[in-house]
Formats: sequence, structure tokens, C-alpha cells
Amino acid sequence: MTADKHLNAIKYAFPKTIPILAGFSFLGMAYGIYMHSLGFAPIYAIMMSLLIFAGSMEFVAGNLLLSAFNPVSAFILTLMINARHLFYGISMLDKFKNTGKKKYYLIYGMCDESFVINSTAGIPKDVDKGWFMFYVTLLNQIYWVSGTAIGSLFGSAITFDTSGLEFVMTALFVVIFVEQWMKEHDHFSSMAGLAISAVCLMIFGADQFILPAMVIMLLVLSFVRRDKMKDKVVTDK
Repeated sequence: MTADKHLNAIKYAFPKTIPILAGFSFLGMAYGIYMHSLGFAPIYAIMMSLLIFAGSMEFVAGNLLLSAFNPVSAFILTLMINARHLFYGISMLDKFKNTGKKKYYLIYGMCDESFVINSTAGIPKDVDKGWFMFYVTLLNQIYWVSGTAIGSLFGSAITFDTSGLEFVMTALFVVIFVEQWMKEHDHFSSMAGLAISAVCLMIFGADQFILPAMVIMLLVLSFVRRDKMKDKVVTDK
């Protein structure tokens, strides 16, 4: 019975992660090549991908390791780059309930891509929710670490131009957004997210808009959710 539970979860999780496989393989290779160009042995890039698993922060970490030791600056920089995960975590509180010890790995391994899949996937009744989210997270990390390993081990032999490959992940998020839009009965959340992002982009600029946009989204959607809950209570009475 346990084996069937794992098999069902993997079978349902793997197709969902195929676009991530394509994106993470190339981006992971790019990171491995980048670390190789900085003079780091492959083991450093591989272990950083395995233990940090923070995408853009891993690229920044390469330069931090070569610069003067400043833990306070490194902490603030990391917080700024990955602050969005605070909001991811809050939104996944209900999803991670009753997942047992798997919850600790789900928290550790939650990246943008795993968050999107785990928060939007419609999971059939015959698939265990906790194991589905676990395997989505695990597969995505395997893709990233594998790409990093290839790039760092064979970086000197890779000579083709990889510029522009990072757009794969942007295209992936656009496709996921469109799919989610088609599933929604009420488009308020999606429209609010687009509008808030556009306004924050104009006010704060491309490098600074993500954090304020996510804070405003969280506040707006929290108020909307609270009002809906009040209306539901009144209706039930």
C-alpha cells in the first residue's frame, strides 16, 4: 500500500515538473559554468546547489565568497533577494498541514517553481497530497543539482552561447498563469496581482518592485479573504 502511494504521487508529480526540468537543466548548467569561471572546484557548486538551493542567491554567493567577509551585508542582501519566500510560506500554511515530517523538507526546498506547482495543482483523491508536494520539490531540486553538476564538471568544454536561456523560466510562469486564469471562476486575484505589479514597477523600478508588490498583494488579498469569510458566516447564520 505504501509503495502504491509513492508510485501514484511520483507518476502525477513528474509530468508537472517536466517544464522545470527543461529550465533548471540549462540554468543549473549556467550556474555551474559561472562557478567554474570564478575558479571554484565542481564540489563547491554542487554542494551550494544541494544545501542553499536558492537560484539567484547562489549566483550572488559566488561573488560573496570572493569578496571581503561581511556577514551583516550578506544577510541583508540574502533577505532582500529571497524575501518573497516569506509570502510563499504564509500562503502555504494550509497546504502543508498534516504532511508529517515531510513538512520540514517542503519548507526547506520550496523554490518559486515548486511553490507554483504545489499551490495550483489539482490533486486527485487517489494521490496523497503530502507525497505529491514532496516529490515535486525533490524532483525540482534534482534537476537543479544535476544541471549544476554538468555545468561545473564540463564547464571548460562547453563553448556554445547560452545567453537568453534564462527566458525559459519566464515563459514557464506565463504559461502557468494562463492555465490558472482558465481554471478560475473569479479573476479578481489575478487582476489585482497584475495591476499591483504594474503600479509597483512604475514606482520602484525593475530592480526594486517585487518586495513592495508582494506586500501590497498580501494585504489586499488578506482583506478580501476576511470579507469573504465574514459574508460566509453571515450567510450560514
